[in-house]
Amino acid sequence: MNDTPGWASPGSAPSDGQETGVPQPAAPADESGPASKWSKAQPPAGQWSAPTAPRTDPVPGPPPAPGWGGGQPHGGWGRPPAAAKPGVIPLRPLGVGEILDGAVSTLRAHWRTVLGVTITVSVISQICNILVERYLLPDPPEVDPNASPSEALSQSVDSLQSSLLAMGPSLLITLVGTLFTTALLTMVISRSVLGRPVTLSEAWHEARPRLPQLLGLTLLLPLMSAAIMTVGILPGVLLGSGAGIALALLGGLAAGGVILWLMIRFALASPALMLERQGVIPSLRRSAKLVQGAWWRTFGILALTLLLTLLVSMIIAVPFSLVAYAVDGSSFSDLFAGTTPDFGWPFLIITGIGSVIASSITYPISAGVTVLLYVDQRIRREALDLELARAAGVPGYGSEPPGNNSTRS
Repeated sequence: MNDTPGWASPGSAPSDGQETGVPQPAAPADESGPASKWSKAQPPAGQWSAPTAPRTDPVPGPPPAPGWGGGQPHGGWGRPPAAAKPGVIPLRPLGVGEILDGAVSTLRAHWRTVLGVTITVSVISQICNILVERYLLPDPPEVDPNASPSEALSQSVDSLQSSLLAMGPSLLITLVGTLFTTALLTMVISRSVLGRPVTLSEAWHEARPRLPQLLGLTLLLPLMSAAIMTVGILPGVLLGSGAGIALALLGGLAAGGVILWLMIRFALASPALMLERQGVIPSLRRSAKLVQGAWWRTFGILALTLLLTLLVSMIIAVPFSLVAYAVDGSSFSDLFAGTTPDFGWPFLIITGIGSVIASSITYPISAGVTVLLYVDQRIRREALDLELARAAGVPGYGSEPPGNNSTRS
């Protein structure tokens, strides 16, 4: 693995005391030595500038040597060669559109493997969510609209506790599902960059040894966020008065800003862990190093991806929800009556099908953007495109260096 940028300026540095590009006259060895052959009156140094446009008038003399000008008229600079593209992305620094297109292209190119992963994980997750919601979660507390202010405050606290309790199992199930999809899709996307096919069994074989470390990383980030938020709001909660509420709000906003900054800084930790075979803490450091100097770009790409995936999820989930309300007549009537709906099996099954379809499409896009953003940052900082081109067998790049894990991943 390369920790330094892979590009260097061609040529050698000028000697000490000599200006670049301006020849200097040779001084005599000593005062008694032969006088210099240079005249004291010298013309000014020549000023060189790059040509602004290729010449089109005929120029006498032999044609230019091959390799200069790229077939353009004499005096032109020519265009650089196109980047190699063995897989879903060209091997050069990527734009935002190319990262999103690469994620979608991976879904199209390896749809059997990708949908096999996402549909399986989504179906299992939705079945677990439905069973937990139907049989394990307690009924929400009743709300009395005629309660006194103190009773209304107590009811609000009870409702908040019930909501948090209901979110716990769902978040845990989602966490486990995200763990498996991230591990498997990272391997699929890394192969698609090289233009190599991959089956579900091959992706599982490569991802399985890294699951414990990925689980540790997946648990560490939410726990870190929860600890930061607790530190932010705890002083205001302990104070308890009106000023305490304001202090808790300010502390919560400050903690939210810190959490956002850290989550973007550590956004590339999971692909670094999977593809570079690193531990949890080294992966966090690796992500911080890659994101350094590109925090706003990383934030913008991830925010755009989140917006697109939420839009796709809503487009798919809203029609299924309306159909579910229409089929489950009691839930629909309860919704208009202003009471808590008692969801039945038809509602849970129909909305679960919509969630499975939405997750099968949005999971690969989110995972693909994260992995390709990691590849893009390494191309920009470490010339990973050269190693990937060698690993893909692109002509003109030589053979793959032995023992390089990053190119094989």
